[in-house]
Amino acid sequence: MLIAAMFACEDLDQPITREFTETSYWRTEQDAVDALTSCYENMFNSEYFFADEALSDNAYLKSDAFGGVSLIGNGSYDARNGRVTGEWRYYYGGIRKCNLLLQNIDNITGLDPQKKSRIIAETRFIRAYAHFRLSTWYGDVPLVDKVLSLSEARTITRTPHADVIAFVLDELEIIQPDLPVTYATTDRGRITRAAAIGMRARVNMVQNNWQAVVADCEKLINTTDNGSFSLYPDYKNLFTVEAEYNNEVILDLQYGGSRLQSMQRFFLPQTVGKLRSNLVPTQALVDDYTMLNGRHIDDPASGFDEENPFSNRDPRLEFTILHHGSQITDFDGVNQTILTEPGSDPQTNTIEDQGASASGYYFQKYYDRSAVNYSSGVNLIMLRYADVLLMYAEAKNELNQMTADVWDKTLRAIRARAGFTDASALNFDGSLSQADQRAVIRRERRVELAFEGLRIFDVRRWQIAEVVLNGPVKGIRVESGQFPRDENGYIIVENRIFQPKHQLWPVPQYELDQNPDLAPNNTGW
Repeated sequence: MLIAAMFACEDLDQPITREFTETSYWRTEQDAVDALTSCYENMFNSEYFFADEALSDNAYLKSDAFGGVSLIGNGSYDARNGRVTGEWRYYYGGIRKCNLLLQNIDNITGLDPQKKSRIIAETRFIRAYAHFRLSTWYGDVPLVDKVLSLSEARTITRTPHADVIAFVLDELEIIQPDLPVTYATTDRGRITRAAAIGMRARVNMVQNNWQAVVADCEKLINTTDNGSFSLYPDYKNLFTVEAEYNNEVILDLQYGGSRLQSMQRFFLPQTVGKLRSNLVPTQALVDDYTMLNGRHIDDPASGFDEENPFSNRDPRLEFTILHHGSQITDFDGVNQTILTEPGSDPQTNTIEDQGASASGYYFQKYYDRSAVNYSSGVNLIMLRYADVLLMYAEAKNELNQMTADVWDKTLRAIRARAGFTDASALNFDGSLSQADQRAVIRRERRVELAFEGLRIFDVRRWQIAEVVLNGPVKGIRVESGQFPRDENGYIIVENRIFQPKHQLWPVPQYELDQNPDLAPNNTGW
């Protein structure tokens, strides 16, 4: 109860007014560990992990669940939107927890110096990650590196985005020596040195700091000094409880024991999850899975057959997405054939049923059959080695340094793990221009990391959001029926609008009401 009271505050402008002193709380090593555990609770959560996919062109969310994410997705939100308000509170609440720990840890006597340094480093990582998320969504945000008084919280101003990012990059660099390369089994899941390195690469990538991305990634690719990483051999099972803590995972969101999440019920077919299927893949995502020869389906030489659209496709399509005719074993051990086309019998999972997928597709990545009462304990991967390889490949290409050696250790390795065997898909094509290679890398990144919440950040940094997030969201192709369709027969699920102002979220109206010094709001809001 003491810890809950101490770390419960979430609002930037509502700091804890009844502070606990070092004489009443900050006494033992366990006090510091418990406080750090509370900080981890605000690093990330399952709702954001999955719902972020619906902010992009990878997924469609047909309900108001997850704090109004669907409204952000279709461009009809404002500064009072639940997710816009919730993200701000969630991360500033976490920042305050971190600052409380950092301010008071020196009051604990007898704390092992090495463990103290490690706790401080973990805390600073979480605080840096929170600032990264905030600055990515809102642009200029208050940089808070100390516990704020009530008056300070009500008068603090926004720090320029560039300065916040510089702070984040510095923090992620400084803490690396104090973070372990590995932990004992009892401490698995904590932030490692590789997590700080990999996250720094991601921040640099968002800023297009390509040479810095290369330098960060090479600390994990070309040496084992910071951990020994490799691609897990089985992509299909990578996202299961059985595969947890393998050598591909660099940082994951911990679940299990009493901490469970039931997000899978929102994306599974309703005959499996026994709930409305609200978070579903789009046709645009499905279309970006290449053929087994590595060619995109729009390429006349790809061999794509519109009458058999799932034949000879990238194996990751079957591992990630359920389509008409897919097989899945449900929680009772019964093998189900998922039928999504109109006119199918039964129609429970077809687009005709109001509780079924509106697009005719379902996600199966992160489906956890070991879940009890649909509540899963599988860890959610925030950063993995495949992502590092893709960041490295992208950076090398942007620097015009893509070579056969870089290709082989990045995209070739990822495709081979996925199940590609055709030489045209695996071998480096030196005839491709930098722009053509860029398209290949971006498509590879999309399908490899699909349903991992990263696509929205990619389309923003690539400055293609106004293209891919504008216009109709499409689902399966149907011959006829009452469904709105495009000229090729693909159903239109929703029409989205992405305006220039949507590049940044607005500062929540509640925060502006409490602290006018946060004004003016972002352009257009």
